[in-house]
Amino acid sequence: MKRFLPIILLIILLGIGGYYISRSHGNVIDISGNQSGAKTASLEEEAKLPVSPISGLPCANAQSRPIAVMLAGDAVTRPLSGLSEADLVFNMPVITDSMTRLLAVFVCNSPKEIGSVRSTRHDFIPLAMGLNAILAHWGGSHFALDKLDKGIMDNIDALKNTDNAYFRKSGIASPHNGFTSYGRLLDAARQLGYRLDGKFSGYLHLPESALSATGEAKILAIGYPGAFEVKYAYDPASNSYLRWRGGLKEVDRNNSQQVAAKNVAVMIAESHQIEGQYNDVAVEGSGKAQIYRNGEEILGTWKKSAASQDSKLYFYDNAGNEIKFVPGQIWIEVVQTNQAITYK
Repeated sequence: MKRFLPIILLIILLGIGGYYISRSHGNVIDISGNQSGAKTASLEEEAKLPVSPISGLPCANAQSRPIAVMLAGDAVTRPLSGLSEADLVFNMPVITDSMTRLLAVFVCNSPKEIGSVRSTRHDFIPLAMGLNAILAHWGGSHFALDKLDKGIMDNIDALKNTDNAYFRKSGIASPHNGFTSYGRLLDAARQLGYRLDGKFSGYLHLPESALSATGEAKILAIGYPGAFEVKYAYDPASNSYLRWRGGLKEVDRNNSQQVAAKNVAVMIAESHQIEGQYNDVAVEGSGKAQIYRNGEEILGTWKKSAASQDSKLYFYDNAGNEIKFVPGQIWIEVVQTNQAITYK
């Protein structure tokens, strides 16, 4: 019997191994517990998915209509929830030479929490319309609400709170405690009868063969004042621009990860104060632009038709070619003409 014991043990081990291989649906399981076949299958599935017209990344939601959410810029609201999952984020002054506010646009991802949600301003409306997005906001200036109340674009206002799309979190002082989620906003959009398929024509993106980093580590500094100052640290290893604001890492509260953009487009625009407490930024027309991707700086222009608020916001190089972005998150920093921009 002792003579056959090694053979019996070998048969038992082979049987157990076969059982686990069958349980893994053909994927080989290594000693770390990872399924070595799962990654390959995932990549194959990913290759069959449509790509987001904004980020250029493949995802199941790529053909969904964008949802653009107004977010607070105040230092007390940081870190914000959901930033790392946005396809695109606008950052723009809401008071001349003072605070900025953000508009985060979601297509591919559906964050479990988005906030702090704040009121919209009228000059964010054409930016959202240019993406054919649904605008999500917590009230707004009378300039903005006058336009929205006339039905200029589909929007979900927390002051009306259709289908409980928004909620307030305890332990956070008002008005900074307003939050939502992608799922809540989607349910509200359905309740309001809004079209949910996307119509945005899309941005151009570089092919995979052109995605290698071409620059060294540098800092892009954008001269918003005080706590609103923005810096991006270009990391050649990941070909990403790591975002800092007010001297601190821009972190997503949902996952504690630093925001890492693949593209930064700086859009220089005229700005002036109206009624003492609001801003008017010239986001329609044209102006100078500086685009950062793959570690390179591209000087050019931005253009958006003033005749049609739902026109696309374009970026061109100085040769007149439309900019092709690296697939991934885009940040558009709208900067006043008197604010410094350095890249060194």
